[in-house]
Amino acid sequence: MRAAERRLADAGVASPRSDAETLLAHATHADRADVVRAAVMGRSVGALVRAGGPGESRALEDFDVLVGRRAAREPLQHLVGHAAFRHLVLEVGPGVFVPRPETEVVAQVAVDEARAVATSGRAPRVVDLCTGSGAIALAVATEVATSEVHAVELDRDAHAWASRNVEGLAPGRLRLLRADARRALADLDGTCDVVVSNPPYVPPDAVPRDPEVARHDPAVALYGLGPDGLEVPRGVTAAAARLLRDGGLYVMEHAESQAEAARSMVRATGAFVSVETREDLTGRPRMVVGRRNDAAFVGDFRS
Repeated sequence: MRAAERRLADAGVASPRSDAETLLAHATHADRADVVRAAVMGRSVGALVRAGGPGESRALEDFDVLVGRRAAREPLQHLVGHAAFRHLVLEVGPGVFVPRPETEVVAQVAVDEARAVATSGRAPRVVDLCTGSGAIALAVATEVATSEVHAVELDRDAHAWASRNVEGLAPGRLRLLRADARRALADLDGTCDVVVSNPPYVPPDAVPRDPEVARHDPAVALYGLGPDGLEVPRGVTAAAARLLRDGGLYVMEHAESQAEAARSMVRATGAFVSVETREDLTGRPRMVVGRRNDAAFVGDFRS
């Protein structure tokens, strides 16, 4: 464990010890808690291998390969095949954006609003645009039992991952569509209580610093197009204006540097009031929130 930790630290991995523990758990088919306990007690890797699992020598070989791949900055989630998101464990891999902890706060805003609607006695109708792995949609569907959730994803690979997660975590609990977020769900226009989105928003000249993101997250899930990276978010915002009922809530994740521009983008529709920026887990301005107001609505967002 110490050798793997040093190897990952030398490669620039931000959390070398926890990553090494996770990889050894994966190689031995054990729980990470078992790995931590065995390391503290000074036990061998063989003590971790469960009946029916790989032998000690095979587990060590697999672990060495996994550590090498992680040292080359392949995402940890791709190596183990899953990512934690709130109370969920999502299947992820090449072709889909790996959900981040900061997006859990965006999901929380949607969950809180859905719960408030449910408390009033109505089944909340929630739409997740650019759903990716399905993380936010599944969080709402599983945390607010009476919610009616619709998720939209255009990219073929990401949609396949979302389908797998929906089938594994909440079969029959939400509607997943492969469609363009800007034009999807016209049958729900003016009826939704919440529209939430973590769309691609990275500007074209802002290449992510982390190799895990720059090399492995799909470009279609990162770059929002246009000189400011907000071309896709503008289309998503227009769709939210179209879908939401009067008083419905819109929440969208954005980059820290886009806070002011995102607020201006939402206000420019003429469809939202109480537009504000909210912070993520680290206190950075990372999402825009606004309420749909029919009295203020100007324009046609169905084109």
